[in-house]
Amino acid sequence: MIGLIGWIGAVTMVGASFKMSEPLGLKMAIVGLALLSIQAYDTATYNLLALNICSIIGFSISLIRKEK
Repeated sequence: MIGLIGWIGAVTMVGASFKMSEPLGLKMAIVGLALLSIQAYDTATYNLLALNICSIIGFSISLIRKEK
């Protein structure tokens, strides 16, 4: 199940890369990274977990700025 979550997160991130300049792309990136964070936590790759969390924060800030 964790593997499936990781794959869905990866596919979502690929889709997000084509829409990154739009709010939809940022939302997709946030969801994709959240799903990948579950996998990173399960595999105890805490460096990737930290990177994902920092990226989620950055994408969230960008999304808030775009939606103003």
